[in-house]
Amino acid sequence: MKKHGMAKKTKLYPVWVTMKQRCYNGKNKDYYNYGARGVTVCDEWRTNYLKFHNWAYGAGYNEGLSLDRIDVRGNYEPSNCRWATMKEQANNKRNTIYIVVR
Repeated sequence: MKKHGMAKKTKLYPVWVTMKQRCYNGKNKDYYNYGARGVTVCDEWRTNYLKFHNWAYGAGYNEGLSLDRIDVRGNYEPSNCRWATMKEQANNKRNTIYIVVR
């Protein structure tokens, strides 16, 4: 396995590790909301931190944002992920109810 030497140099690396843990580690406290529901990480990201890293910075990553799936029923993949504020995250949950006022 090729080492990239970036694990301790960025706060992004733990985001990558946690994303995979939620999807593939049945002992993770959040697994029931992710892996148990069939949410996966695309092969490109799951096996290659540098690909995730490059996507993240190209997609506007900064330490004040968190990884958000645009379609909460979809997987972690470049076309379904973005960097969002905590407010945006709170409004993009499976239990969010939208009310249209006319």
